[in-house]
Amino acid sequence: MVHPATAHEEAAPAPGTRRRRFLTYVAAAPMLTVAGKFVMEGEAAAAPGQVAGQLPLPPVSGLMDFGDLMEIATAPTMALMKLEFTADNKVRFELPRLESGQGLNTAVVMMLAEELGARTQDVVVELSDARPELLFNQFTAASSSVRTFWKPLRQMAATARSRLITAAAKKWSVSANGLTAQGTGIVGPGGRKATFAELAQDAAKVVIPSVPATPKSPDEFKVLGKGHTRSDATAIVTGKAHFVSDLKIPNSVVAVVVRPPTLDGEVESYDDSAIRNVPGFKGTAEISTGVAVCAEYTWQAMELAKKLEVTWKQGPIADMSSADIQEKLAGMTGSLDDGISDDDGDEIDESFDFAFVSHAPMEVNYAIADVKDNSAEIWVPAQSPQVAQKDVAAAVGVLDVKVHVTRAGGSFGRHLFHDAAVEAAEVSKAIGKPVKLMWTRNDDTRHGRMRPASHHRVKASFRSGKVRSWAHKMASVSTDFNHGIGDLITSTAVQSGIGKLPAAQLYFNLTQSVPYEFGATTISLNDYPLEGVHTGSWRSVHSATFRTAEDLVVDQIAEKAGSDAANFRLDNAKTDRAKAVLRKVMKDGKWGRSMPKGHAQGISMHEEFKSVAACLVEINATDPKKPRVTKAVIAVDAGIPLNPRGIEAQMMGGLTDAISTVLQAGIHIDSGAVREGSYGDFLWARQRHTPTDLQIHVMPATTDEPGGVGELGVPVCAGAIATAYARATGTKPRSFPVNY
Repeated sequence: MVHPATAHEEAAPAPGTRRRRFLTYVAAAPMLTVAGKFVMEGEAAAAPGQVAGQLPLPPVSGLMDFGDLMEIATAPTMALMKLEFTADNKVRFELPRLESGQGLNTAVVMMLAEELGARTQDVVVELSDARPELLFNQFTAASSSVRTFWKPLRQMAATARSRLITAAAKKWSVSANGLTAQGTGIVGPGGRKATFAELAQDAAKVVIPSVPATPKSPDEFKVLGKGHTRSDATAIVTGKAHFVSDLKIPNSVVAVVVRPPTLDGEVESYDDSAIRNVPGFKGTAEISTGVAVCAEYTWQAMELAKKLEVTWKQGPIADMSSADIQEKLAGMTGSLDDGISDDDGDEIDESFDFAFVSHAPMEVNYAIADVKDNSAEIWVPAQSPQVAQKDVAAAVGVLDVKVHVTRAGGSFGRHLFHDAAVEAAEVSKAIGKPVKLMWTRNDDTRHGRMRPASHHRVKASFRSGKVRSWAHKMASVSTDFNHGIGDLITSTAVQSGIGKLPAAQLYFNLTQSVPYEFGATTISLNDYPLEGVHTGSWRSVHSATFRTAEDLVVDQIAEKAGSDAANFRLDNAKTDRAKAVLRKVMKDGKWGRSMPKGHAQGISMHEEFKSVAACLVEINATDPKKPRVTKAVIAVDAGIPLNPRGIEAQMMGGLTDAISTVLQAGIHIDSGAVREGSYGDFLWARQRHTPTDLQIHVMPATTDEPGGVGELGVPVCAGAIATAYARATGTKPRSFPVNY
């Protein structure tokens, strides 16, 4: 079976060349293979304490966050990573993560090129198949990938560089100290040069390098810290980049699934007699989620599916709608009277509702499966491919399952689940052919994964302009963590001494914090299991709703204290990094300038993933039903900013997501069925909704390692937009999106 290359296509084999043949060619070529070796430095873990299941907990993310947990979990198998130096003088790295548009491939290319002294165009990054031996080292989530690779990947490259330099010194009979690595080769006295390919065999024999295998210090960087265009940009815009739907699989059929009208409904019976003799029809199959209709081409399958007659059993929440769910959540935040109060001060007690939100990536769910008697082969964009491997094996009853990870056209957490892969495998087994299974946009909106609906209650007491206590309770429809990361969180947390809480509770406490000096602070999460609603980790998970609710309360306190909202944040911010980004947006955004009626500014600051950002927006809400963000100024401190252009792109995307979910895009559930069906009614922001004045400032390095930025932009922009809307309309928005 053809296994097409899926990443960095410019450097892939010529069209028609099988990947296995290409890998065999690489393995047979003169090569230096460097296995990764990384020793985690000991860090003090948060001391375990006696914690009752649902009691409010002080934030622990300042001591250890999810990225720290990922570093611990991935360290034991970093030694299984490999760099390969091939006969055509390319450096090949197999990446055990998913590239979904976030620019991870580019960051890896830059790190390797920097440490090796290679040209970026000579570094080839390919996506790894599912590799069970990697254990927890094959998850893509929570802005953690660059952080987990920062030390081990650079050390691997530095080790390779030292061996190559040593090999060149021996070949030329010169001192290794006078040689440098540059241009994907080693340069010596008098301009003498040898390529990595020419030195690879000899370098592989080096046991003790003649020069230290020490990663470069930031003041030596020539690649990192400079703005780089995506390494795969040309391939994407020219159509050379391969997505799963582009792959050509011999003798395959196309399948779409007819799904129930209500969430998690079941097939009672179906009749395909009306479509059996239609040209292009290839069969039907009842599977776990509905009835698959197979045809020669995609459009045929979609048209035939419309004519299939199915009788359905209703799903488990057919008697519930969005309002019922929100009412249940509101009742779960309980009393905040157990928070510390100040009898002589003032108190604020506010509640906020947030709707379900679809992931809505541009690329709909798609997978290919070829199931035989004793094996299965899968092609799918997967953030957790090992779990996909296990789930497919369980679904079709075979042990030998190969999962090939393809690039994704967007994810935002959606590809932590691999519904399409399991469905494609079920259909392939039923009809005995390879199957290319596609979800329609309607399928993805109505039956895909969603950010859970949530209710937030924030209570604060303050006196003389200072917050004395702060309690934030969040009640949410349970976020499904059954994609492998839940196991990673719980097992690593126990080893690290954090405690034995459920995965969702642990994740919440590892990511959420209050970035201000607000006295006695407690935060908590109550989960509401709701059968039939398929939830997932949506970009920033809890943070976007958490920050929005808190920013609105912060503004209220500032107003009651007679303080300017931005200066109030500045005065109470815990860290110098937070104050620096606030000052930057206040200055460059001209905070406090006079605005026409119906226009206003809003501001927010958010810390997470060892990064911190501030955002100032201006909004035109003269028509509250059609608000428009007209300006945004974002300052982001990402520790060491590896690729400023990549960081800018992440902030732009985060801003668009925030505009969408704060102002206009939400999912309604009506009697157990999702109302919205496409971008036509799930109102994601278009180009016309983005501000014409957008400034993104990437701050100079403030730490010695990079922070995460993939999700940082959503919460900080959401908080700023919500507070701007409140000021512009003179209202207190308590339900989001505001036009729902």
